[in-house]
Amino acid sequence: MNTIPVKAYGTDAPEHDLKQFQIDRRAVLEQDVEIDILYCGVCHSDLHFARNDWGMTQYPVVPGHEIVGRVTSIGSGVTKHKIGDIVAVGCLVDSCRTCNNCQNDWEQYCHSWVGTYGGFDKHLNTNTHGGYSEKIVVDEHFVLSVPDNLDKAGLAPVLCAGITTWSPLRYWNVNKDSKVAVVGLGGLGHMAIKLAHALGAHVTLFSRSTNKISDAKALGADEVIISTDDAQMEAAMGRFDLILDTVPYEHDFNPYINTLNTNGTLVILGYLGPLDPPLVSVGMIMGRRTVAGSLIGGIAETQELIDFCGKHNITSDIEVIKMQEINEAYERMLKSDVKYRFVIDMKSLKER
Repeated sequence: MNTIPVKAYGTDAPEHDLKQFQIDRRAVLEQDVEIDILYCGVCHSDLHFARNDWGMTQYPVVPGHEIVGRVTSIGSGVTKHKIGDIVAVGCLVDSCRTCNNCQNDWEQYCHSWVGTYGGFDKHLNTNTHGGYSEKIVVDEHFVLSVPDNLDKAGLAPVLCAGITTWSPLRYWNVNKDSKVAVVGLGGLGHMAIKLAHALGAHVTLFSRSTNKISDAKALGADEVIISTDDAQMEAAMGRFDLILDTVPYEHDFNPYINTLNTNGTLVILGYLGPLDPPLVSVGMIMGRRTVAGSLIGGIAETQELIDFCGKHNITSDIEVIKMQEINEAYERMLKSDVKYRFVIDMKSLKER
C-alpha cells in the first residue's frame, strides 16, 4: 500500500519523554478523508497510554484523540465531506460496522472498535497513531462536521472530555427537571458542568476544597458541596438523580452514593481499576441506587454533541501549547496545573 511520511510526536518506551519522529499514513482510499491537523487536545488517557499505566501499550505510540483539522484530500466515494472543510476526529477511527452495538450507533462498545491510537490499522497492519502529528487519514464515517461558529482549539477536548460526559447525560435523560452532581473539576468535570447546565439541569459540584467554588459557578454550577464537610454531605443525602464521577484516580465512591435519590445513578467516568475501599451495598439496596460506567460515545452521539455545542456556543476552557512543550504539559497535568485542558497548536510541529 502507498504511504505518506508524516512528522509526529510520540515515544518508544514508557520511561522515555515524547519526541519527534516520522510515521507513515496510508494514501487515501475510496472512503477516506485526509486531514491536516490544526489542533489536538491533550487527554489524561494520552499520558496513561504513553507511560503504559494500563499495561497494554505497544510501542512506538503517538497519542492524541481530540483532533480538529482541515480536509486536504478525499477518496472517490466520500460524500459527507469536501476539501477545505473543518472537521473533527475523536477517540474512534474504525469498528466492525455490523454488530448490534454498531447498528445502534454505539461503536464505542463494539468488540472490534479501533482507537485513534493504540488500535490495529487493518490497512497498514500496524498500530494506529493519533493526533500528535501533521496529518491523519480516517474513514469518512468516523469524521465529524464542525459548526462554523465554534473556536477550533476550544472544540478539540469536546471530542473526548465532552462526549465522555455528554453520553451519560443523554442516556439518563437529563433535562430541566434533573438534579445533577459532578465529582471533580478538571477536564471532564468542567465539561460536565457546562453541558448539564445547558440542558437545563440544576448542577452541583462536589469538591474537597473551597477554592473551586467561584470557578464552578462561573462554569454554570448552581452550588458547590464540600465533600470533606460532614454537615454538608449529611444535608445532601437523597438529593441527586445523577452523579458524574470524573476523578481519574482511586477514591471512595461510597459517600456520594448516599446523596442519590431513590433510583438515582452514580456513573464512573474517570477512574479505571479496582475500587478501594470497596462499594458498600447498603446504600444501593436501601434506595434502589445504581453504580454504572460509561465510555465516550458513538459517532452519531458525538455529532449530536458538536451540533449542541454549536447551538449553545460551548467549548472547553483551554491553554494552548506548542508540540515541543508536551512533556512539561504531562507533568503539569499530573499536578492538575491547567484550567482545564491543554490543546496543542499543531503548526508548531509543522514549522520544524
